[in-house]
Amino acid sequence: MSRHPGFHSLHEETAATLPVEGSLPDWLTGSLIRNGPGAFSFPGGSAVDHWFDGLAMLYRFTFDPGNRGGGVADGDRSVDGDAVHYRNRFLRTDAYEAARAGEFDGGFATGETTLRSRLATFLREPYDNANIVAERVGDDYLALTESPRRVRFDPNDLDAVGDDEYEGDLPRGQLACAHLKRDPATGALVNVETAFGRTSAYHVHALTPDGDRRHVASVETDKPAYLHSFGLTPRFVVIAEFPLRLDPLRLFRPGRQRPFIEQFSWEPDRGTRVVVVDRTTGEVVAEPVADPVFGFHHVNAFERRGGREVVFDLETVPDATTIDSLYLEELRAGSFGALGARVERFVVDLGDASGSGRYRTGEATVSRRTLYDGGTALPTVSPAAWCRRHRYVYAMSTDRPVNEWARAVLKLDVETGTVTEFDDGGYFGEPVFVPNPAGDAEDDGVVCAVTLEPDADQSSLVVLDGETFAERARVRLPHAAPFDFHGRYFPELTARTA
Repeated sequence: MSRHPGFHSLHEETAATLPVEGSLPDWLTGSLIRNGPGAFSFPGGSAVDHWFDGLAMLYRFTFDPGNRGGGVADGDRSVDGDAVHYRNRFLRTDAYEAARAGEFDGGFATGETTLRSRLATFLREPYDNANIVAERVGDDYLALTESPRRVRFDPNDLDAVGDDEYEGDLPRGQLACAHLKRDPATGALVNVETAFGRTSAYHVHALTPDGDRRHVASVETDKPAYLHSFGLTPRFVVIAEFPLRLDPLRLFRPGRQRPFIEQFSWEPDRGTRVVVVDRTTGEVVAEPVADPVFGFHHVNAFERRGGREVVFDLETVPDATTIDSLYLEELRAGSFGALGARVERFVVDLGDASGSGRYRTGEATVSRRTLYDGGTALPTVSPAAWCRRHRYVYAMSTDRPVNEWARAVLKLDVETGTVTEFDDGGYFGEPVFVPNPAGDAEDDGVVCAVTLEPDADQSSLVVLDGETFAERARVRLPHAAPFDFHGRYFPELTARTA
């Protein structure tokens, strides 16, 4: 393993039925699928430089209270009582095959090329190392990264089964936000793509539950910002245009070779433009400017005062040097500047005191305040709270300034400011809240997180009570999993469908 655990390569692929220490709630019968980098070095001696460029590996945890699933087993033994059916597998894509052949030519921050060459590659054959998150679109399960090229996979054996690139004449970009946002009321999935050129733009698309794509809006920008996610409310799309910008005019003149992300420049004098787009009309209804800030993840967004205010919570760091701290050399040396983000609340007043829905962009204002000043990473809320006012935020918990990887996960009550932590001595990844389908309270459910036990060279899945944050169950994995990125819970993927 590397000097710091969690940034090693895992080449072992496993399918096993694992016993549960403790007990699972009877209603927890679906699957958690996590996605992240599984290997950073490959046969032949080639390797990637940045955490974001590791080869995609999917992990499936299928919960089976009482082990009613019919005995999916590892071939050596069966399990009595509560069980979790576990599988991990590399996503076998073009990028995977190239890396295995020693021909990996770069991704987010690995490999040097000119901007023009890289964007031409994005257009001709978009990058498919989809190592960030898993999502369901219609009947398809997709692995996603910051590319419009999405990878379909079989949710049972995690095998890649082809690309999912949309056709037609809708405007499209060379990059896409890795995080689709789902409107629970309609089932629609929304995303933002970035198109670079003489006239650059953010293209907003909506996918129906059947997978049909609709163009919502195009927002022009002189210098596109690096966007990893965005905010969604029932009526609006919120784009926080951080001042980490790329000058598209560089496409048309010679440029020095460098990793793709290093083509962006930090321009704090621009501030952070907050673009609010009407999902129905495509109109930009507000674009106030906040102080310069950077962040990867929008936590959630909602509306207040009859839609006259748009509220979004965001994890923030002061500037984009956080990206540099995610190079593997820094991480393996124990430098974790990317962690330790604040949770901040931004409120956009749309300036429509009459409630008529007629907004004037010049009248809009934006304010911000800190909800939690401690260190966090990868914040989430309950899926039942998406697009509506939420009370609880779950996140990895760190010190600030950061001196080590997250040793706890936390539950933040944004109404009272109360923080509850769970710490078992390990290193934690993103917590995912799974709501009780019969529950009424927002925190009625469980929180699932993977923890790496540094001394045991082993990872575990812990299941915490959503209300008390006490441990309910633990599942010890047959190996130490590298730190991954994001997970989604799919209630329909039960032990009987595995």
